[in-house]
Amino acid sequence: MGTAVESKTLLDMSKPIDVPLLDNTVQAFYGAGSAEERTAAERVLSELQKNPEAWTRVDAILEKSHSQQAKFFALSILEEVIKYRWGALPDEQREGIKNYISNLIIKLSTDESVFRNQKTFLNKLNIILVQVLKQEWPNKWPSFIPDLVGASKTSETLCENSMIILKLLSEEVFDFSAGHLTQAKTSELKQSLNKEFRLIHELCLFVLNASQKADLVRATLATLAAYLTWVPLGYVLESNIVELLLKLFPPAPTRNLALQCLTEVAGLTVAAEYNPHFQRLFTIFMSQLQGVLAPAVNIPLAYENGSDEEQAFIQNLALFFTAFFRAHMTSLEQGDQDRAALLAGLEYLLNISFVGDDEVLKICLDFWSFFVLNVFDSVSPNTAPGTSPRPPGGMPALSQPFLFGSGMAAAQQGRRALYSAVLSRLRLLMISRMAKPEEVIVVEDENGQIVRETMKDTDVLARYKTMHEILVYLSHLDHDDTENQMLEKLRLQLNGKEWSWGALNTLSWAIGSISGSMVEEQENRFLVTVIRDLLNLCEVTRGKDNKAVIASDIMYVVGQYPRFLRNHWKFLKTVVNKLFEFMHETHPGVQDMACETFLKITHKCKKKFVSKQVGEQDPFIVELLNNLTLTIQDLEVHQIHIFYETVGLMISADTDGHRDQYLERLMAPPNSTWRELLGQAATSPEVLQQPDAVRNMQNILATNVSVCSSLGHPFLHQLQHIYMDMLQLYGLYSQAISDSIANGGPHAAKSSGVKLMRTVKKQALRLIESFVAKCEDPDLVAQKFVPAMMDPILGDYARNVPDARDAEVLSLFAAIINELSSKMEAEVPRIFEAVFECTLQMITRNFEDYPEHRLHFFSLLRAITNNCFSTLFAMSPDQLRLVINSIIWAFRHTERNIADTGLNLLLEMLVMFERSKYATQFHQTYYMTLIQEIFAVMTDTMHKPGFKLQARILHHLFGLVSSEAIQAPLWDVQNTPGGMGAYPNNHAYVQTELAKLLQTSFPNLRPQQIEVSVRGMIELRDATAFKNHLRDLLVQTKAFASEADADLFASDAARTAEQARLAAIPGMVQPARGGEEVMGE
Repeated sequence: MGTAVESKTLLDMSKPIDVPLLDNTVQAFYGAGSAEERTAAERVLSELQKNPEAWTRVDAILEKSHSQQAKFFALSILEEVIKYRWGALPDEQREGIKNYISNLIIKLSTDESVFRNQKTFLNKLNIILVQVLKQEWPNKWPSFIPDLVGASKTSETLCENSMIILKLLSEEVFDFSAGHLTQAKTSELKQSLNKEFRLIHELCLFVLNASQKADLVRATLATLAAYLTWVPLGYVLESNIVELLLKLFPPAPTRNLALQCLTEVAGLTVAAEYNPHFQRLFTIFMSQLQGVLAPAVNIPLAYENGSDEEQAFIQNLALFFTAFFRAHMTSLEQGDQDRAALLAGLEYLLNISFVGDDEVLKICLDFWSFFVLNVFDSVSPNTAPGTSPRPPGGMPALSQPFLFGSGMAAAQQGRRALYSAVLSRLRLLMISRMAKPEEVIVVEDENGQIVRETMKDTDVLARYKTMHEILVYLSHLDHDDTENQMLEKLRLQLNGKEWSWGALNTLSWAIGSISGSMVEEQENRFLVTVIRDLLNLCEVTRGKDNKAVIASDIMYVVGQYPRFLRNHWKFLKTVVNKLFEFMHETHPGVQDMACETFLKITHKCKKKFVSKQVGEQDPFIVELLNNLTLTIQDLEVHQIHIFYETVGLMISADTDGHRDQYLERLMAPPNSTWRELLGQAATSPEVLQQPDAVRNMQNILATNVSVCSSLGHPFLHQLQHIYMDMLQLYGLYSQAISDSIANGGPHAAKSSGVKLMRTVKKQALRLIESFVAKCEDPDLVAQKFVPAMMDPILGDYARNVPDARDAEVLSLFAAIINELSSKMEAEVPRIFEAVFECTLQMITRNFEDYPEHRLHFFSLLRAITNNCFSTLFAMSPDQLRLVINSIIWAFRHTERNIADTGLNLLLEMLVMFERSKYATQFHQTYYMTLIQEIFAVMTDTMHKPGFKLQARILHHLFGLVSSEAIQAPLWDVQNTPGGMGAYPNNHAYVQTELAKLLQTSFPNLRPQQIEVSVRGMIELRDATAFKNHLRDLLVQTKAFASEADADLFASDAARTAEQARLAAIPGMVQPARGGEEVMGE
């Protein structure tokens, strides 16, 4: 490559471009040179790409370059110009580009060898041509489709490329136009494509009838598949297109593409008179399919061993069947021949469902979910479509003993009988392939080891939800078959014929998933058999991994049947004691699952544990507390916290006056350690800074948090004992942390000692927050607990160095304000003074530091806004400006959760101010500032996810001037020429300022675009129309519009705004001429 200085000559647009030098520069950029050369090449190429005249060199590069990468670089320059600067180019230059691209495509497409060898380059040219079409067609290039169709009949390779262009055009208009084209332009292109489709349709039929060239036929089928998603129905039903597709289905080269086209046809919803068309289609298809894929073929095995093409065929076949059955299943149920084809098709789909590929299974499950609900609703007379499959009392609607009207009963039973074999096999599929529920944490890893799950798979959880619903419907449709299949599978596990971890897991998950779907007597009998067999399996099976899997399955199943456990105390007690045994099992995941299952069961059966049961001397909780230390001795710290949370939940159910007694016994071990450590600290305070002591304090407070979260208000009895000591401990650790950071600098904040002490502080804050959330006496919190914590917690936060401040302080006071509401108004100024300015200094240095402080700070501000709004009026102007600036800073943030919090906060604050007597004063100060700032983030491309909230805020602000809710001028009366009379009203002022803002920010916009955009924003009151109008504006800000496009948008937007204005006046739009039905009418 030449030197960096030589490369810079490429930027001189006064001379012809040095193509060999460009080739060398591109080659250096892609790695041929040193790192320095690559950096220099990148800089030159980047500057060349930005040069507004660079596109004029594209033709020379394409003709003379020997580097494919340099040619693609040139095409990327041309594409950017067409996308964003097309409207700014003179007509003759646009015409020149259009002709050059068209001629180059024709030249490359007419030579067979060039066409095959230059396929990638040609595809890029096709994409660029479609970008030109989006700008020029149909207004300035009305003959494009006729010209393309005419030229396609002269050469098969040219025709093949034309199909690719037509496919790209359809995708650009119908699939990818959102965010790139205005609504008006999209609508115009769709209408034009619709009008011209007759020619495209004729071309496709011509090729499919006449061509013997496989590549051309495949390209035509791919194009047809794109168009069949939206074409008028007549083109499908009133031509021989379906017959041609069925003819092209059996041959392997065209099979997949023909099947994709047939799938689009299959999904069409049509009037009843067209049903014979689809019945005939399906019958012919099924007869052809048996020649392609015999019914006896083991589809899962064939898929596993098949090529990519064969696997794609199975997936496409699943898509065809699911689309066809969704749209036309009921029409196939009428005649004997159609019913036979329907059942054969469902059998194929069932076989495909057993394929071991998640994507294929997902396609099938989506249909089976629809299918079982459809059958269930049709055979269940007392259940409306879409309602719960579990009627009140647990009795399935279709198990009712008597049906009025023998005809209805016969029809219902007939449909159930028709699908009985399909439904039975579908139950087997659900039982064999049931996905893992969220509660199960003992899993098999990729090495075949049984381990504790470390991360949840959201796809698997979604699949479990779908399969669970399907199996519940299937259970209602035939309880006996469901029970028999499950017990038979379990018997095969017991006798070892089908023993495997995977088979036992899916069976257990399936058993757990149908909880509540059977009548109670049947469920009791079924569950006793299942648990007995699983316990027997656990006894007779050897090996720790095997026992861990069985234990996991037992725990999952018992946790899913709380109704049975509530009604059978001895069984419940046996299950809980078995869980206590599992708590001593150290295999990964077993103890965790035992603790979590114990908690889950207690949620549903807590009253049973604190009530004296028949045959027992005391309530179960007494026995549990007697053996507490022994039960939890092998548990890890976090498991002990879950255990304590569970017992707290039990105590909360007591109504016999023993709560405080049970609580004291439960908390005796941690309270004893607490008192012992504080006693030692009384004589030698340094004891509390020893690592073991700090860990003990942390665990004690975490245990208190667990109990408080489940026990609720009665935890007051325990909190009163430790509250003041805890605040003193908080202050002691806070001082120690500050000293460490002051002496050791910022790095000391990351030392293990400081981190440990901070966890104690955080647990103290969480304990107070948990109690505040559960407390039933807000006055008690406001009068007793809040005053005591103000200096030790709030004052400490203000005094501390930034790295020692805990974000949980902000979270705590946000929670207190949310719970106590106006009772905290007197304290808000003090909170504001202590945390606001010092936190703002921490979080506004950059967008990275103190992420938790950032989030909790704005949560606190939201809490104040929503619960103590009047305190904002008492702020000085400087303080309120600080609040508004902090909100602006929040929604400028690139982290989505921070930006969304800021936008939500601003919207809530604006609504509050609108209702207050300070509305005019507030908006006079901040109205235009907020509009400018919202526009800034809305158009900067980094805040796209916040568009809906940004639009809501702008809609609200523009609504204020339209409704004249602001009672004084928004402009500066004293410094504006004309004073009060400078503008007729705020509406006119905002319109003028907004036009100036758009004009200065986006010089590419034409005056008529700005005028219509501004008028639409201010006048459109319908929220959806307003959002769409904003989207159109965002599309226009990215590119220079031609005069025609600007006029097109202006006329369409003006029409929308006028319709909205008329619709806002009652009676102006006649009801008989209204568009869509009004909701609620």
